[in-house]
Amino acid sequence: LNFKKSVLLGALYLPLGFTLLRVMSSYCSPQLSKRWKLKKKKKLRFLCNLKTLPHIGSFKENARHCDSLNKIMSFGNIDTSEEVAVLLTGVKIPHRPEQNSTCRPPPSSNVPDSMDWRDKGCVTDVKSQGACGACWAFSAVGALEAQVKLKTGKLVSLSAQNLVDCSTLYGNYGCKGGYMTRAFQYIINNNGIDSDASYPYTAQNGTCHYNPATRAATCSKVIELPYADEAALKDAIANIGPVAVIIDAKQPTFFLYKSGVYDDPLCTHDVNHAVLVIGYGTLNGKDFWLVKNSWSTYFGDKGYIRMSRNNGNQCGIASYGCYPQI
Repeated sequence: LNFKKSVLLGALYLPLGFTLLRVMSSYCSPQLSKRWKLKKKKKLRFLCNLKTLPHIGSFKENARHCDSLNKIMSFGNIDTSEEVAVLLTGVKIPHRPEQNSTCRPPPSSNVPDSMDWRDKGCVTDVKSQGACGACWAFSAVGALEAQVKLKTGKLVSLSAQNLVDCSTLYGNYGCKGGYMTRAFQYIINNNGIDSDASYPYTAQNGTCHYNPATRAATCSKVIELPYADEAALKDAIANIGPVAVIIDAKQPTFFLYKSGVYDDPLCTHDVNHAVLVIGYGTLNGKDFWLVKNSWSTYFGDKGYIRMSRNNGNQCGIASYGCYPQI
């Protein structure tokens, strides 16, 4: 997109999604324009000057952007740039390994050319974290859900809210951010985590009310992958299961993704958003990671995104990979 450099003039990246909403609204449906006017009355604050955005007319020629905009508008009626920041910046990386954390050895086996753990029934439905920085919790439970399925044959959605409410003593901050290994450490020490059905998600911090009677899973160890090693990530996904990772999700192109392989050279190793890698493959000659997000099915390709693989660890996707052992 030709406007990327212009929209990055602001000191912060995160409000850009709503700058794009404002620019694009006049080129989409009247209903969407009406919704924008309602939001405008709520005094949204934007860091970017719309006059600096070149080639806006190109949006009118590409209906894909309008469709993407409608999806973004459905992320939960988010009204301010602060709420966008909450939605995206949900990761706090620890400075040392967890107590029960070990490093996975370098890959040594041949792995298949493609993998999709959905085909093996190991991936639950896409969730929506809403205006709560709980991406770390959804990433963690997603990795554990797959291991439970592989061991028991039962696919159960685990409670992200259980982690939001109960793992603060392990260095997590609920809706203000956390880290997957700390979530696993809580589950290990707590000897379990509830199911999502028994402890449903509320998208806000709450009082811990874990109930051992409704425990749906536990784990015994956390395995961390070598830093920025895409081969190790591929090996773990092929031989173990889905892996919890952190990515840079600040770029406007990330919001607008719909299909194909996401490949933005502006995507950095400055990571801020936890997701779940559930597979990998190649599409039209481009290697990709198959990633499950937690922004509802309105994001991307029904809640998923294919991210560039074997491309210099783009978006930092292989920098902080981990998974649990039962």
